[in-house]
Amino acid sequence: MKKVLSLFMVTLVCLSSLKAQDLGVHQQSKTYEWPANPEVREKLDQWQDQKFGMIIHWGLYAVPGIIESWGLCSEDWINRPDSMTYNGYKSWYWGLKDEFNPVNFDPEKWAEAADQAGMKYLVFTTKHHDGFSMFDTKQTDFKITAGPFANHPKANVAKYVFEAFRNKGFMIGAYFSKPDWHSQDFWWDKYATANRNVNYDIRKHPERWNSFKQFTFNQISELMHDYGKIDILWLDGGWVRPRETVNEEVLSWGAPIPEWDQKVDMPAIAAMARKAQPGILMVDRTVHGPYENYQTPERSIPQTQLPYPWESCITLGNNWGHVPNERLKSPDRVVHDLIEIVAKGGSLLLGVGPKPDGTIDAEVVKRLQAVGEWMNQNGKAIYGTRITEHYQDGEVFFTKGKKGEHYALARIAEGEALPETVSWTGNLPAKGTKMTLVATGQRVRWKKDGDQVVVSVPKAFRKKHKTYPALAFSFQSND
Repeated sequence: MKKVLSLFMVTLVCLSSLKAQDLGVHQQSKTYEWPANPEVREKLDQWQDQKFGMIIHWGLYAVPGIIESWGLCSEDWINRPDSMTYNGYKSWYWGLKDEFNPVNFDPEKWAEAADQAGMKYLVFTTKHHDGFSMFDTKQTDFKITAGPFANHPKANVAKYVFEAFRNKGFMIGAYFSKPDWHSQDFWWDKYATANRNVNYDIRKHPERWNSFKQFTFNQISELMHDYGKIDILWLDGGWVRPRETVNEEVLSWGAPIPEWDQKVDMPAIAAMARKAQPGILMVDRTVHGPYENYQTPERSIPQTQLPYPWESCITLGNNWGHVPNERLKSPDRVVHDLIEIVAKGGSLLLGVGPKPDGTIDAEVVKRLQAVGEWMNQNGKAIYGTRITEHYQDGEVFFTKGKKGEHYALARIAEGEALPETVSWTGNLPAKGTKMTLVATGQRVRWKKDGDQVVVSVPKAFRKKHKTYPALAFSFQSND
């Protein structure tokens, strides 16, 4: 009966917290500072070639199938079951460590699914805000290697996830939460947890905050030294930051801002990380400055093109982690978002949450494969491209290759038949240039009609594909 009640309460938490995700969204900084380090600039250029990545949220929250760690937070937008006290909820949540036993964990299958989708880089949650480490840290026993999964040959989860994706040629990113709600040096049991911030006055207890800073440094150092080549250190929890960097974006999250700094000494962390991993990209989300090497608008696409590096992190379903019966975005929607993001100068980091047994839902894999079919045929217009000044005309978006080749990508409304012609203004092909349909390499007929280009879609292609997410054309341009 106790188990049934727990599952019932979990369902309520899940259903009532869907909106909470939107209130915890990180948008993006207003300013950008290009890195001065040439190794970082080189890595950043390499990352900008990838365009499409997978972010994997996996932790204790997968066991009941709820939205990540947020139920632990006591801000007023959190809605837990009325029958459960806050301390009772925390006790129940911390206890999930004794149930998390993903016996079917097979990171090679994860990497294969991402590779089939056409993805090129990974960001994996080594630790979310709840403090549960998905790697064999020596700093705490609140970790995957100290529970029922401890004797599994791949118990050190992050190591094997990174290894599997690295073997597929992926760039590797380590997600790490700066706040740690399980740590007594962040949420001290002496005080209530009023919100997402540290729950004691750092000015009155500097030794406790210094202990937390050392704990954070040590955990990140483990990841930088013991887990192979890491390309990106993706730091979440942007409210843990120097107080002088608090801006309108931070204030919009709704959590009160403490009167004290919540610095974790990013200069020391960055110096250590780059000594161990030369050129590593630091992504201190929303904290504009030298440690935010690219921006990360969350669940959104910027309204206009941006001239500096950025990535939209967007979920395939509604939640970052696994939630049963999730409503997933269609492959067409993913392709359409990817095209718009790339034309505006960004990359798409698509969120997937494995199930508590360690597998990825079959429907998720199916949709990723469908995206991959389009990417396999049209990837030339996506990978390694850069922005053009005229980047959009209605549903047609434009990119440019490093050798000067231009691409036009025409999004087709989901479910609609392919048109006989596609037209756009701007980015006019050079006179006499050969234009090809990227998916087949087939030459296509085109004509100029005033300031408009009209391209004929091959009849054979329209017959073969009753529907298709987007048509990509390659040409040389006068622009």
